[in-house]
Formats: sequence, C-alpha cells, structure tokens
Amino acid sequence: MTAHFASATDTREQIPQVEELGPGCYGFISAHDPNCGFVVGRDAVLVVDTRATPKLGRELLTAVRSVTDRPVRYVFLTHYHAVRALGASVFDGATVLSTLGTRDWIRTRGEADFKSERERFPRLFAGVEEIPGLTHPHVAFEGRLSLDLGGLEVEFMGFGRAHTQGDAACWVASSSVLYAGDLVENRCGVYAGDAYITDWIETLTRLAPLPAEAMVSGRGAVVRGAEIAGAIAGTSGFLSTLRRAVAAGRDEGLDLAGCFRAAEEAMRPEFGDWPLFGHVLPFDVARMHEELGGTEHPTIWTAERDQELWNTLRG
Repeated sequence: MTAHFASATDTREQIPQVEELGPGCYGFISAHDPNCGFVVGRDAVLVVDTRATPKLGRELLTAVRSVTDRPVRYVFLTHYHAVRALGASVFDGATVLSTLGTRDWIRTRGEADFKSERERFPRLFAGVEEIPGLTHPHVAFEGRLSLDLGGLEVEFMGFGRAHTQGDAACWVASSSVLYAGDLVENRCGVYAGDAYITDWIETLTRLAPLPAEAMVSGRGAVVRGAEIAGAIAGTSGFLSTLRRAVAAGRDEGLDLAGCFRAAEEAMRPEFGDWPLFGHVLPFDVARMHEELGGTEHPTIWTAERDQELWNTLRG
C-alpha cells in the first residue's frame, strides 16, 4: 500500500498579499505557504526568495511592480530548497546571492531536492514545466555581506548550519526589519528534514537579540514587536521538544517508527494544530533519529526515499 503525503489534501489556493513592513521593506505573505519579500532602495530592488516556479515568480514580480518600477537588480536566497529558489529566472539580469553553504547545497543535492519537493507538495509547483533548471548563485559569501540599494543598506547574515547547511537572514537595520527565511516559523510546522537540529536550536539564541520591529518568517503572518521573541521561542520549542522525544525513544530502544509515535504523542498537544504539523513530522523525526545516531550531514531526500518513509510511518 502506498500512503499519500499529508500535503496531498492541501489543495486550498493561497493568495499572497503585499504587506509594508517599514520604510522600503515589503513582505509577500501567505497564510502558511512560503513567504517572500522585497526591499526597495533609490537605485535598485532586492528580492528575498523567489517561490518555486517562473509562473509563481511572475506573481511576485507583479507584486513588486505594484509598489515600484525600479529595477530588480538582486535576488537573495535565504537558503536552498527548490520551493524558494526556482522562480529566480523571472528576474532576468539580477545578481543572485547566497551563502557558500547554500551554493554547495545546490551543487550537491539541488536536483534530488527539486524532485523530492515537487512530489511532496505539487500545489506549490504550479507551472513546473517552465523551470529552466536549478538556480545557481552568482555571488556566494561566508559570514556577512552588506549591499547598498541606494540610500538603503541591507545586511545578509550567514548563520551556518540550522534549517539547512547555509541559512542566512536579511537584516535592514534602518527599518528594523528582518527577513528570517525558514530559520523561524510563525506557528507553522517546522520542517527539519534537512536540518542540523542541535545547531539550529543554538543558532536561534544568536538571532534573537536583533532589535527587529517586524519579521517575515518562513511561513505564517508577519510578526511584529514583542511577538517576534515568541515566534523564535516557538520555533526553538518545537525543535527542542522533537529532540527530547526522539532521544527518549532511542534510549528506550525504540526503532524509527516507535520514535515517531513517541514524538507525535509528545508534540501534538502543543503543536498539533499548527499548519503542516502532520506533513513535516515524519521527515523531522527521521532526521532527528539519524542525527542522534551520529549521522552528521542530512541524508539526501529523494522521491523514492520520501515515499518509503511515508509508507513506514504513515502507511
């Protein structure tokens, strides 16, 4: 028997909306689809993540054009997952920037990740046949990189291993706006299937002190003011509960399926009503199980591995 992914029943169309965050800063925000954003300077526009396909990227470009006719000269990838990167071809002539870790991730597992994500969540890949190939950064950096858009400076802050190998945030200090990518989720299921989970929990302690007044999280509504700390704590709490539950299961000698049942029981009371909880949890438990077993780097997901896991845990 082949079990269907939880996302197979998620067919409700979500219409992203432009939301002003601060001077020159905008989000392109869905209920719980991946969020994007853009920053408008005097001379140029920076787009932060691009959605999954050219078709969806054009919707983002239309949103930019509803605000400004200034040229989109830069695209920043907060990390690599196909759902965030493969709409970049729409921004013709733009310089694509990422961390070195993200660039390496694309080279080593980009194609497998694309095929895996497409099968897991087909609704997010509308117009998939238009994708011309993987998005490869023109400029890759380690640590931090500043960019002047003309009277408005943005800073890309690499955090290293967390949600993926090379996560980075976009910080606009003059507007107190943070684009966190999937480092933080706002009351949505936290995907950790490609994560360095123990590192991620520690990374969030370094992200928290930024004096942000508005934050675009990976998914969920824009977070403002004191609620930002709550979103960061919620993401950390999700990951910490996952880690404790799987570690306890392993200590009891439970196999992967047993650890999954233990994690679901432990996490459902607090996180079970978060969108995508049922979709992400099998992948999260699988990664946590192998990390605790000493597998440093996440095993590459393929469409075949996805289905095997789902059949084992949800069949």
